[in-house]
Amino acid sequence: MVKRRVHVAAAAIIREDGHVLLARRPSIVDQGGLWEFPGGKLAPYETGFEALRRELREELGIEIQRAQPLIRVHHEYEDKRILLDVWQVHAFEGEPFGREGQAVRWVPQEELNNYPFPEANHAILRAVCLPHDYLISDEEDDDAVFLGKLERALRDDGVRLVQLRAKSLDEDAYLKRAEQALALCRRYQARLILNGEPALLEHVDADGVHLPSRTLMALEHRPIATGKWLAASTHNPEQLAQAATIGCDFVTFSPLRITPSHPDAAPVGWHDFQQLVETAAMPVFALGGVTRGDIDQARAVGAQGIASIRDLWK
Repeated sequence: MVKRRVHVAAAAIIREDGHVLLARRPSIVDQGGLWEFPGGKLAPYETGFEALRRELREELGIEIQRAQPLIRVHHEYEDKRILLDVWQVHAFEGEPFGREGQAVRWVPQEELNNYPFPEANHAILRAVCLPHDYLISDEEDDDAVFLGKLERALRDDGVRLVQLRAKSLDEDAYLKRAEQALALCRRYQARLILNGEPALLEHVDADGVHLPSRTLMALEHRPIATGKWLAASTHNPEQLAQAATIGCDFVTFSPLRITPSHPDAAPVGWHDFQQLVETAAMPVFALGGVTRGDIDQARAVGAQGIASIRDLWK
């Protein structure tokens, strides 16, 4: 059976207070009663953004003033292949309401998991809840120096997603630093992701774990509970596919550019990076020679944003 292809534009409308606008599917349609991100199918000759503007006008009575690509999700159902072209709406005119009689609701991000969604929306949920920069800590021998740099990033730069990477520390020293970093991240409402084996979460109640690529490729299934974030380092299409297979919530992909730490690694560049991100089943952070100044470029080609040591860990 040849599956029909469906191209849908959808909106992640996020208020300044972090609430996200959801709409409920009518009970008489496919997957009726589930909640979703507002939007609809593209008409002939429409771009994703044009369809989004029309759909939000028709469904919610609002006019988009400013929006930016968030994520593109390819998903296969039994009878169709769907592409969700998702945009984050930063500004709009009007007060949204269900013009077609559908229920709409502003929901805090931390409560989104309490709502039933179509399966294809799960990657969007992760993208909505993630920031657009991902700090990877650098090697620091002194705990006081480390904590001072981490607090500066949290307080002054607004970093809200941190990976604790400290390959030079033994296990006991790493766990001690992880507890200190976790307390600091909690103070600034930031998430702490531990770099290493999943068993680290048995010792420190961090927000998740970031798998090295070698660990990623050795796994057969998701190694931690769904209530924690599972991330991984990827460098090729096979690793991206494996991350999807075991249910990673997001990944880094590197190197985008040549870096001093890996001068012999072949950079992927923005063009090939875009092709890889298009087929990924989760949010992807660009890593390797990128800075916060590259966030808009990364998002324009479909990435969640950028991950960095050098630019964010000053």
